[in-house]
Formats: sequence, C-alpha cells, structure tokens
Amino acid sequence: MSVVLGVMAALMSATLYASGVTLQAIEAAQAPDDEALHFSLLKRLITRRRWIVGTLCVIGGWVMQALALTLAPITIVQPALAVSVVVLLFIGARFFGEDIQRREKAAAAAIVIGVAGLVLASPGQSDSHAAALPLTVGMSVLAVVALAPFALRSHHRFDALVLFGAGLAYAWTGFSTKFLADEMSDGAWSFAVLWLGATVFAAVVGLLSEMTALQHRSAIRVFPVVLVVQIVVAVLLAPLLAGESWSPDALVLVCLAVSLVVVALGTRALAGAKAVGAAMAPDEAEGDAGTPAGEAAEADERRERDGADHEQGEQEAERERRFAGQREDGRAGGDQPGGRDRQADEPLAVLHDREAR
Repeated sequence: MSVVLGVMAALMSATLYASGVTLQAIEAAQAPDDEALHFSLLKRLITRRRWIVGTLCVIGGWVMQALALTLAPITIVQPALAVSVVVLLFIGARFFGEDIQRREKAAAAAIVIGVAGLVLASPGQSDSHAAALPLTVGMSVLAVVALAPFALRSHHRFDALVLFGAGLAYAWTGFSTKFLADEMSDGAWSFAVLWLGATVFAAVVGLLSEMTALQHRSAIRVFPVVLVVQIVVAVLLAPLLAGESWSPDALVLVCLAVSLVVVALGTRALAGAKAVGAAMAPDEAEGDAGTPAGEAAEADERRERDGADHEQGEQEAERERRFAGQREDGRAGGDQPGGRDRQADEPLAVLHDREAR
C-alpha cells in the first residue's frame, strides 16, 4: 500500500514539475547569453513573476518527491517523474490546440507501461543507506561531474556539458532528498539539516545549469534530456548509494532493464511532440502560428550549422589571403628562381577552386 501511495505522490510531483518548468523556460529563453552559469542569471529571473510561480511549482514538486521517497524506493520514484512529459503533452493539447498524433500516444503509453514495469521489478522500500565509504565516494564523484561545466565554459561542447550537468545535479538531489527523508523519519535532525543544505545547494547548481541550457537550446531539447539523465543515473546507482538490493532473479532484472529503457525511449520520443513544444514554448508557438513548435529543434540545428559554416568561411578566407600573398610574391619575383608570372586565367581558376570548396 505504501508503494502505491508513493507512486501517487511521485505522479503529483511530476505534474508540478511539468507546470513549473513550462513557466521557467519562457523567462530563461529571454535572458542574455553573457549571463550563462552566472548568478546574475538567477538574479534576473527572480524578478520575473512568471518565473517565480514556476519555481514555486518546482518546490512543490520537490516536496511531493520527498514524500514519495519515504513511501517508495528511488528506483520507482525517479522514473515516475517521466510522467511530467505526458502532462506537458496534454497541456499542449488542451490549452494550445495541438493534436496528439498516434506516435505520441504510443510514446506516452510506453512511459506509463515502463513505470508500471519498474514498480513490479524494483526492490521494496529501504530506509538504510550504503556504507559510509561508497556513499561518500559515489556522491562526491557525481557532484564533481555535475560541477564540471563551471570549469569548462570555453569548451566547444559547453552546451552539451551543461545539459548533462543539470541532469546529474538533479540526480544528486534525488539521492540527497531520499537521505533527508530517511533522517527525518529516524528523528536524526542534525543529519537531516546537513542533507537539506546539501540538497538546496545541488538544486541551485542544477537550476543554474538548466537555465543556462535553456538560453542556447529550445525547451523541448533541454527538459527531456535532463529528465532522462537523472532517471537513468538514479536507477543505476540506487544499489550503490541508496541501499536498494535488486532481486537476483534474472527475469526480474531483465524486466527492470527493459522497463528503464522503455521509459527513457518514450520520454525522448515524446520530447519532439508538437503539443509538448507548445506547452514549453508557448510564446514561440503564438508568435508564428504557421510554424510547429516541434520545429524548434530544427532551428537549433540550423544555428549550429550556421556557426560551423561561419568557421569554415573564416578558414577559406585565411587560405585565400595566403594564396594572394604567394601570388604577390610571384609577381615581385618575376624571373627570379621560384617566381612566376601571373597567368591570365588565374583569377578564374581561383574562383573555380573556391566554388569547388
């Protein structure tokens, strides 16, 4: 019975998270790029009423998640949060008039079936933690990787790093929230306070990373990836960190693995739904009624291609400058060794060469 109540609390958490991230995404997309991974970004956002309401929804989602973790194992609670994408699907259909296609219905059903499979295959609720050494090492490594984007702002794959960093930070908060709930249940208030402080810090890191990712990518390319990362990491590390022992039965393990893959694939497939895009980026959908919200991902890819084309253009210009310099040297050299006279058709050959490139 407690597991059922835990799943219900997790579903409520997913609904609140979906509502909150919708409102946060609208404001984050309007922030300037130079505030990426700086607290000035949060300073700007906390003055926006819509972002504040969204954050309150997220906080409410976290409270329900903590309640769920006192009733059900993290192997169930974290994947159940994938239902938030299903909620976004129906928000887009109900409030923005987007049709739900058969493929999208199948993806939503896959998420529900995957979560149900995890409920059947996951271990029971555990109030124990891993031993001190593996717990410390595991949580420390997870934290270091989540914080890595802050030290790699100039990396050419910064957008991807900050995206995965947000997912890892939220996975960290999932574990720390469980430990917080366990300590509160045992009456160990001093440890509970420590876990609360650590959870708040990790949540701020995850929030800052996610808002930075939303500056560079559309919401439908950020939220699902962050969600899938935290789900997969939480399930895979649950035996190591949360003291949850999986059944040695091979059939149960196969069911667990298949259910996790189904949830992840269903979440990723549903991310491109027009209804989900309309719910997460309503301003874009209203601003261009003829453009499907699902095309936001294509716009991101076009921007990336434009950047690559610009870099290639600069390289070609540099080669042309070097070629022109060699040509001038050829003019100056005249009959000197290594020198040559410019041929009459040389400009045409250069033009053909550039067009071929």
